Amino acid sequence: MAKPGSRVALVADGLRSAIRSGEFAEGVRLPTEAQLSGRFGVSRPTVRAALRELETVSLVHTQHGVGTFVAERPTVTAGLERLDSITESIRSMGREPGMTYKASVLRPLLPDEAEKLGLSGDAQALELRRTILADGEIVAYSYDLMPVGVFPEGEDPAAVQGSLFAYLRERRDLHPHHAVAEVHAVQSDRIGWDAPAGRSKLYVLLDQVHFDRADRALLYSRTYFLEGRYAFTIRRSS
Repeated sequence: MAKPGSRVALVADGLRSAIRSGEFAEGVRLPTEAQLSGRFGVSRPTVRAALRELETVSLVHTQHGVGTFVAERPTVTAGLERLDSITESIRSMGREPGMTYKASVLRPLLPDEAEKLGLSGDAQALELRRTILADGEIVAYSYDLMPVGVFPEGEDPAAVQGSLFAYLRERRDLHPHHAVAEVHAVQSDRIGWDAPAGRSKLYVLLDQVHFDRADRALLYSRTYFLEGRYAFTIRRSS
């Protein structure tokens, strides 16, 4: 963090004001380091340090060899303290949720998956891979496991479509009550199977197990939210 009143802080504050006033709109490439140096009367290293400050708080992003761009605002913002389905979170933002299924297949659980779900090593689950959309734009990729028992043995995997919470509630009369979650930053080019060319490979991973009121594991999800497209907040108080 730049020291208040320093040249780096003054440049960062000046650019922040220009972005918020609309002088530099979302997605627009900022002037070059040389141009910004002239604008603020500072050296290029000072400009570079100020841009890093803004990148840290997700106001800009840099494409090496191309330039620095004003970051687009998230398509969806959700509170981590609430246990909503992704579909509900997207709809609450006034956007139209969508979903496509890449795969759905029954398979044995891996040892770490069985441990997460509190099941024996020979247990099976329905594996689902989904692309999550908001107004037709990809915002997340989800890898989900629904244990056999929650998913009825003998049922066609294709029976699960759309929101998993809706399936559990409406088709199985099962109600997610709470979840144990971990949040991680992930950079990978192996997650998004249908990602557009040039799409950022930076994700926020929400790794969580959903339980009913009796602490029965209903669903284990690893959902990779595209950084900058789906943002999380959490309310904190003393």
